[in-house]
Amino acid sequence: MKAYNLYGINDLRYEDIEEPALKDGWALVKVKAAGICSSDIPRIFTKGTYHFPTIPGHELSGVVEKVANDQDKYLLGKRVGIFPLIPCKKCEQCHKGHYEMCQSYDYVGSRRDGGYAEYVAVPVWNLIEFSNDVPYEVIAMMEPLAVALHAMKQAKLVKGESVAIIGTGMIGFAAAQWAQKLGAKSVTVIGRTNDKKVIADAISGIGYITIKQIAQEYDVVLEAVGSASSIDLAINIVKPAGKVVLMGNPEGDILFSQATYWRVMRKQLQIVGTWNSSYENGIECDWTEVKDALMNKEIQAQSLISHYFKQDELDKGLCLMKDPKEPYCKVMTVWNE
Repeated sequence: MKAYNLYGINDLRYEDIEEPALKDGWALVKVKAAGICSSDIPRIFTKGTYHFPTIPGHELSGVVEKVANDQDKYLLGKRVGIFPLIPCKKCEQCHKGHYEMCQSYDYVGSRRDGGYAEYVAVPVWNLIEFSNDVPYEVIAMMEPLAVALHAMKQAKLVKGESVAIIGTGMIGFAAAQWAQKLGAKSVTVIGRTNDKKVIADAISGIGYITIKQIAQEYDVVLEAVGSASSIDLAINIVKPAGKVVLMGNPEGDILFSQATYWRVMRKQLQIVGTWNSSYENGIECDWTEVKDALMNKEIQAQSLISHYFKQDELDKGLCLMKDPKEPYCKVMTVWNE
């Protein structure tokens, strides 16, 4: 099969490799769509994966080609999304059903081979079935949509509150839609420039402003960039007794100035982190909620895809995100056409 193997930092090779073998309880999925996550850029170009070689890619969908066990044959030919985190199911957090906080997890696309390949092997437990009328590229967006939903839930949004999202990536716009669905009075996406305003304009009820246009404070601010300056901005524009949710992957050490720290104290802010998403824990499942929203067309996922590339053009999508020459939102690759 064809796959993109990362042999080292900035050494990604499109090559022929053997189809992955199946373990007990696992399935082989023929990949049909794989989104490029912003985290894939440093993973491929500057930081690397946990070992080499590794096939990156954790936002994916496909069709079940093989299963290891007869009891799972009902999945053959099914259209599926894939929860990329594989928990140990032995640690304290796993016993509580908080798999996203597993202390010894595996992960498709960073700790084990992922979706930038014609086939990927995953546990049956990690598969989410879909009907054939939902496009593969929409199903491949489940992971960032679930991350965005999980983040908004951490804010414990009260109906009628105002929400600001700092960051114009796909997850930022997804979080804006979830905020709407969860009852926000107003939702505003804040960007550095007006380049992404056209995306907000396509989503009914979502406002868009640049940093220079901020003229009010918000009940909830979701930080989706991961820079010291954007976190400082979030603390500045949230109302007293408001809530700040930190979602952006940090680009380096985050240091607070004394003035910012004073604002946290004097505003009596609630600052909460968010990580990944909940899955099949018997209490709640972000992925089930995402599936329902997609099936019922309550989230405008497809409108967030700005670029499509064929499987042998993945490098073009990576370069677009690494050195952007034009605005983009979700960059999607299409496989096994």
